Amino acid sequence: MKYDCIVVGGGHAGCEAAHIAAFMGQKTLLITMNIKNIADMPCNPSIGGTAKGIIVREIDALGGLMGRVADKSHFQIKMLNSAKGPAVRSLRAQADKVTYPQNMLKELQNTTNLEIKEGMVEDITIEDNKIKSVVLEDGTSIETSTLILTTGTYLKANILIGSENTEGGPHGEARSNNLSDNLKKHGFHIQRLKTGTPQRIKRDSIDFSKMKEEVGDQEYYTFSWDTEPSYDIKMQQKCYLLYTNANTHKIILDNLDKSAMYGGYVTGIGPRYCPSIEDKLVRFKDKERHQLFLEPESMYYDEWYLQGFSTSMPRDIQEKMVHSLSGLENAIISKYAYAIEYDAIDPLQIKPSLESKVIEGLFTAGQINGTSGYEEAAGQGLIAGINASLKLQQKEPLILKRNDAYIGVLIDDLVTKGTNEPYRMLTSRAEYRLILRHDNADIRLRDYAYSVGSITKEQYENTQKKKQLMQELTTFLKNTKPSKEQLEKWNLTLTPSKSLYELLKRPDFNLEKLNQNMTLSYPKLIQEQVEIAIKYEGYINKTYRDVEKMLKLEAKKIPQDINYDKIKNIASEAKQKLKQIRPESLGQAARISGVNPSDLSIIAVYLKKEYSKNE
Repeated sequence: MKYDCIVVGGGHAGCEAAHIAAFMGQKTLLITMNIKNIADMPCNPSIGGTAKGIIVREIDALGGLMGRVADKSHFQIKMLNSAKGPAVRSLRAQADKVTYPQNMLKELQNTTNLEIKEGMVEDITIEDNKIKSVVLEDGTSIETSTLILTTGTYLKANILIGSENTEGGPHGEARSNNLSDNLKKHGFHIQRLKTGTPQRIKRDSIDFSKMKEEVGDQEYYTFSWDTEPSYDIKMQQKCYLLYTNANTHKIILDNLDKSAMYGGYVTGIGPRYCPSIEDKLVRFKDKERHQLFLEPESMYYDEWYLQGFSTSMPRDIQEKMVHSLSGLENAIISKYAYAIEYDAIDPLQIKPSLESKVIEGLFTAGQINGTSGYEEAAGQGLIAGINASLKLQQKEPLILKRNDAYIGVLIDDLVTKGTNEPYRMLTSRAEYRLILRHDNADIRLRDYAYSVGSITKEQYENTQKKKQLMQELTTFLKNTKPSKEQLEKWNLTLTPSKSLYELLKRPDFNLEKLNQNMTLSYPKLIQEQVEIAIKYEGYINKTYRDVEKMLKLEAKKIPQDINYDKIKNIASEAKQKLKQIRPESLGQAARISGVNPSDLSIIAVYLKKEYSKNE
């Protein structure tokens, strides 16, 4: 039997890839080692977070599953950075580790054109440098026109606790022993990465009275643009804040050589922006304490996740470390923290479409590309699934630019800069973050989604209605001037000559105050977006001017058959990077480390001279 698309791996990237490829009409097969581990959450029990919550909303805007599954599966949700500017706000939900995978599996099982099969893929076969089939552990060969690898942390995975080194994936599952070696034989560069997870603590052994409560917001939220809140705001579960102390730090530093990382047992490179607790102490020696959170993992069992306490220390040292924390003096550790090493490919070997440069029709997404996090993986899986489907339809791929989405920033960073450590999305990575907000992901992306066929007509039309309402409200505010009496009620001393639109640019006036004396009949989300657009108009316009400059460089395409050796006076480092990455535009070339403005000018002149005849 032959499939249009095969997806290998049932994690967050694989779920999105398989669903969207099938939704777009492709006969799709999802192969996973254990169907019970589909959409598993081996690390933190949450969806979203700083920057990550924006990615989840982008996934939903493009037709993905993560947002609407999270909306059905969480027991606490809050808006992070709500007191800060709109560019850095994003949702984070405490997801139930039992119901989230269950709800995701239901979505997949109800997806037309999608089959799910248990098995382990050990190799691939190619013909004329195109993907032909996958080969399972038992020798079964299954043909496909496109393949998406979303193998997570299972490629030659090793679990490390102190000096213990055990072959296996998360939860002690079987690892993939041969696939990464076979990918290497086919021309892929393989690198070794590391991540980790903290302890799980038995609830009844925790003294919560010594910790600070962290509660959910008292305002209803959803990740998805298409669902209504389905949770009871009063029944949200609490999380708890606690801190390390001098005793904790002494225990860790006195036993640093016993850590798998500092004892020389780790060969992979760990994540800079999600370090182990021992790494934090070494790198931030001046900090007297580090923030930790206790988070419930599920309503169906009593394990709590000790956020921020990831380590690869031996079990006996972990006991001392945990017991040094206030409120955890008598804690019972049900699962010890560990580090996990695994193989990943060099992301410089993939295109912006996430198709491999090595083998046509082979796409990769998630931790195999060097990223870290459920949301980053899901975003890549969605784009890989969309582009595999578009390739089968002989259409141009969907390439999100840096001004389109955080997902666009993520992929551009990977394929342009590469990574030698697990990549994590941060708001600081997005230079156009003021226009890549959580509140406007549908406005930004649903036109793209509808054009490629990854959302329904109803979803598209709902977004058009939203745009229309925003325009109506903006026009009303521009054309309405308040009376002198209204200004007095708002404690504004201006004459009634200014419009409401102009008044809203003032820091002491907002739509909440306006509604106290002039009720607007527009949904809160519409009012929120319009107000942001007005108050930040100057900054937003500057951002768009910067985007325009970037897009001019992006429009100057670089032919893929260009011979950089023929271009004189380019710096040797730049030439090496250009030959390796083969950027598709001057814009992408400008973002390559080692390529300087002078190099770009030389390339631009060369392109004009050598390729102008073909224009």
